[in-house]
Amino acid sequence: MKIPYPKKGAEDFSEAEESKTGDNCCSTGCRCKCSIWLLLVVVLAGAVMAYMAWSSKIAYPSKDWQAVFLVNGQVYFGKVSNVSNKTLTLKDIYYLQFVTKPLQTSESGATTGEQQTQQELTLIKLGNELHGPTDAMIINRDQILLTEKLGKNSKVIEAITKYVSEKSAEVKK
Repeated sequence: MKIPYPKKGAEDFSEAEESKTGDNCCSTGCRCKCSIWLLLVVVLAGAVMAYMAWSSKIAYPSKDWQAVFLVNGQVYFGKVSNVSNKTLTLKDIYYLQFVTKPLQTSESGATTGEQQTQQELTLIKLGNELHGPTDAMIINRDQILLTEKLGKNSKVIEAITKYVSEKSAEVKK
């Protein structure tokens, strides 16, 4: 016994095949949902990478000496005591400054010939300035170029140790 099937036209066949193969998936919303999920994953991964790059330049609170390089070229040395989303707090602060000193002096203490001077890089303790700032600084994170932990053999740490020992010797006198 033969069961008669209705004949399909070419148009009916192509629609049936498209629905079987999934080529017309967007009409059902499947392809659009996949695209949205893929876009969401890419945006989320980009946000995580941007956050990691932004936060990696900031040190974390520590007892170690750290250098904080600012976008204006100034460098401060100290100990990071607090970090928030917008600021970094630095304490026990030192910075570098050029000091002009006479190059040669005679036995009487006067300079010989023309005034000859040389620039010498000196480590300065924050708080000795005219305006008498406290020894703490809150720095906007967007002004920080990078931070570095100072090594144990750092010349800056040696200079700080020498300064502290000289100050404690002055106090004992």
